[in-house]
Parts: sequence; structure tokens; C-alpha cells
Amino acid sequence: MLVFLAMIAAQTPTPAECRYDKPAMMALDERAFDQAMTGGWRTLANTGCDAQAAELIAEWRAAHPANLRTAGLLQWHEGQLRANAGQTTRAIALLEAARKPVEEDAGFGWNLYVDGSIAFLRRDLPALDTARAKLAALPRPAGYAPVGPDGQPRAYAWPMNLNILDGFVACWNQSYKQAYACAKPAVKILPPS
Repeated sequence: MLVFLAMIAAQTPTPAECRYDKPAMMALDERAFDQAMTGGWRTLANTGCDAQAAELIAEWRAAHPANLRTAGLLQWHEGQLRANAGQTTRAIALLEAARKPVEEDAGFGWNLYVDGSIAFLRRDLPALDTARAKLAALPRPAGYAPVGPDGQPRAYAWPMNLNILDGFVACWNQSYKQAYACAKPAVKILPPS
């Protein structure tokens, strides 16, 4: 028992590891706050401070006017962090709020990914299997050829996020954070030239 408690203590970040410069974080623009892989809220998440990172996102969202195009992504990231921290009810509400309008999602499968993620959190394996099967069957939209910031074709996996739902199935009896980590890297495919 003592060994188990020592292992948990070793994995739990200390309050010092979860400190951050709040004024600096709140001053970041949305791209720097949300999309920088080594900056913004991710500086906390990368040290295991998931609950603190979720609170930071909530505060940042409250302090900044919502960009309708990207507001759902910030809700999604907050929801994922809350799921990591075991705050399942709050996580589900945020993931639900991150759904895209049907016409915006048509053919892309984001809402199927949302369905599968929520099914995992609700411990509903049949619903997860259904969402995963529908996502796996989704054909790539005609003409969909994403480009990177340099204007060149970007490698991508299709369907997007299928590997995450596969990880949830493969690691069904694990926590959200552990099952999310079970996802195999997505196979990257270049769009047709």
C-alpha cells in the first residue's frame, strides 16, 4: 500500500509545478494561448497540471471575446483536460458544447469524434463502437486537400481522429488520459495531386 501511495505522489504535480504567470497567460492572443505546443495552457498540461490548465482555459475564455470559428476548440481542450483530471460531468458538458453545426461538419466527422469521446466518458461501449464504425466508414470529402502554413500540401490521416477512438476501444478499462495515450500515431497520407 505504501508503495502504491508513493507512486501516486510521484506522479502528482506539486503546487510549485502548477504555478504560472497569470497576467502573461491572459495577455496571449488565441493562437499563442491555444495552438503553441510548448506555450499557453499546454505549459501546465505538459507538467501534469490538467485541472489547473482547464481552469486557465476557462478564465482565458471568460476574459476574451469568443471567436465563433475557434470557440469550440477551446471548449474541447478544456473538456479534455477536465476528463484527464477526472472531472467527467464538466468534461462531457464542454465536449458537447464543442460540436460543430451539421453543415460545417458535413463529411468531416468531428461530431462523430465528439460522440465517441463522450461515449467513452459515459462508459457506453456500444455507443463508442457505433461512433467509431461511422467515422471509419466516412469517405474523404471530394476536393479536401489541406495545406500547411507554407501553402504546400499537408500530410494528414483520414478519417481524422479515428486513431483516438481506436485507442479508447483498445484501452477501454483505463482512464480517459490513459486511453487517449493508447492511440497509435495517425498514418499520414498525402492528398492526391
